[in-house]
Amino acid sequence: MRLLANENFPLDAVEALRENGYEVAWIREDARGSNDEQVLARAQNEERILITFDKDFGELAFRSKLPSTIGIILFRISTPSSKDVARVAVQALASRSDWNGHFSVIEDHRIRMTPLPR
Repeated sequence: MRLLANENFPLDAVEALRENGYEVAWIREDARGSNDEQVLARAQNEERILITFDKDFGELAFRSKLPSTIGIILFRISTPSSKDVARVAVQALASRSDWNGHFSVIEDHRIRMTPLPR
C-alpha cells in the first residue's frame, strides 16, 4: 500500500509502517511546511492514501470537495507515545484492505469509514 504521512505523523510510526512493507512518503522529509491543500493534492497525484492526525482533511474532502478519492485515514487515538502510535498504525492498517476511496477514522476501539465523494 502506498501512503503519504502528513507532517504531524510521528517518525516511529513512519518507520514501523515502512518496516512492515508499506511504501510511505513523509511530508516532514521532503515537503516540510506544505499546506493542507498541497498535501491532499500530492496524495491524489501520487495515488497515496493520506495518513494524518489533522481533522481539517475531512473538511477539505467533504465540504470544500477537493479531490481526495484515493483515501484519507485520520488517527484519533489517545496514545501516550509515538511508539504506541506506531503499533496502532501497523495493526489498524493490516486489519483491512479496503482503505481506498474512504475517509477513515481510526479511534481507540473502532474504525469508522465513509465513502469519499467522487
